[in-house]
Amino acid sequence: MKKITHFLCLGLIGFSAFAQNTPHVFGRKVQSVNPTTGIIRCVSSEYESFLQEKESKRATTQEFEEWLAPKAEVVKSKLLARRGTEGTNAVITIPVVVHVIHNGQNISNNGMNITDARILSQITVLNQDFRRMIGTPGYNTNPIGADVEIQFCMAQVDPNGNPTTGIHRVNLGVSQWDEDSVETILKPQTIWDSSKYYNIWVCQFGYDLDGVLGYAQFPGSSGLQGLQGPYTADTDGVIIDWRAFGSSDFSGAGGTYFPSINKGRTTTHETGHFLGLRHIWGDNSSCTVNATDSWQDYCPDTPAATTEHYDCSQDYDTCSAAPGKDMTENYMDYSNDTCMNIFTLDQKARMMAVMQNSPRRRSLTTSTACQPPLSNPSFELLQGIKLYPNPANDVLNIAVSDSSKTPDSYTIYNSLGQVIKLATSVNEGNLKVDTSNYATGIYMIRFTKGNETKTLQFVKN
Repeated sequence: MKKITHFLCLGLIGFSAFAQNTPHVFGRKVQSVNPTTGIIRCVSSEYESFLQEKESKRATTQEFEEWLAPKAEVVKSKLLARRGTEGTNAVITIPVVVHVIHNGQNISNNGMNITDARILSQITVLNQDFRRMIGTPGYNTNPIGADVEIQFCMAQVDPNGNPTTGIHRVNLGVSQWDEDSVETILKPQTIWDSSKYYNIWVCQFGYDLDGVLGYAQFPGSSGLQGLQGPYTADTDGVIIDWRAFGSSDFSGAGGTYFPSINKGRTTTHETGHFLGLRHIWGDNSSCTVNATDSWQDYCPDTPAATTEHYDCSQDYDTCSAAPGKDMTENYMDYSNDTCMNIFTLDQKARMMAVMQNSPRRRSLTTSTACQPPLSNPSFELLQGIKLYPNPANDVLNIAVSDSSKTPDSYTIYNSLGQVIKLATSVNEGNLKVDTSNYATGIYMIRFTKGNETKTLQFVKN
């Protein structure tokens, strides 16, 4: 079997099915089962022990944390020094490809070959959550809540240099996928270069993964770890059951979902794992907490907890000796989609440290996959175009290095690909875009000049 992932999150529905037999995953007894519904949301500790047993090159949890801790502390110090100025620095943009794995079904939100609108709704949710966007479900007023300053765009160019929407539909002739087939067939046969693209697969799980919500591959800690042996780069990314992908809040994104799993937070949760976050209770029942957050999630600003939660109550306090109630609203708990809405400053520092140091995560920061093919630097007509301020509030300025670089026209799209503004000719008057009535979110502006195009991204606060 090829490399399986570090985190596996299961959503097995039907308590009666598990009441008679204790479930096992990867040869290990599952530690956490929802006593009311029988749902098993994650088996991260079981799976990690399985990986460490099978792969001698894989860093242990202690080795990974010893490698990451000093790097995260440096990032945190810098963040604290500029606390309150999020959005003024360079925002990391991660190119995404969504592989829709189907069996020849028509495009529909009631089957695995889901619509473009549903796919784009999920990317919008990721951006709302990771950017803590005001006026969206991803915003919170918690003083330790953080704009992670990581955002996601659909890839504009495929691995062969051809234009793409970032949606890759593949008929593999299989209606349901089990664990071994996912890792040895589905991922390796469809993956795009994981050093340039954040790969998200959407399929229908079955057999030993029946009812699974999704799982993510944890980042590596060095240039060698994870790149040799049976656990290779051809499985890196996250995979989500289509019934847990997208948000029913958006037009065209309705259809079939798992109960209470219809706001896109499964992918937010798994993306947190992909960027190095652990569950907020540390996958153990200890309340031991010191300056380094021993035995927990290595993020001291998430209050200590001894267990996961499956509802939205904010009255839990499973570590009463430590300050703060359990943070059920954190994206890294198992709460319902509707109440998840916070990443903390420490979680942000951890993700930023991973993006700066973990090999394939670091390479994503320099990927040009969000630029259309004709935005290659060898094309000069549209070079020198800048957008400011970015993020924008009421006005977005388009700056050109000189009049000869002024584009012929431009089009502004929202995150769902809808046209917001079309300027068929460009003059001094429309180089300032009134964004006061734009909804908070991510926008793309595509410029044309002659036969060339260039696409830039901006954020509306």
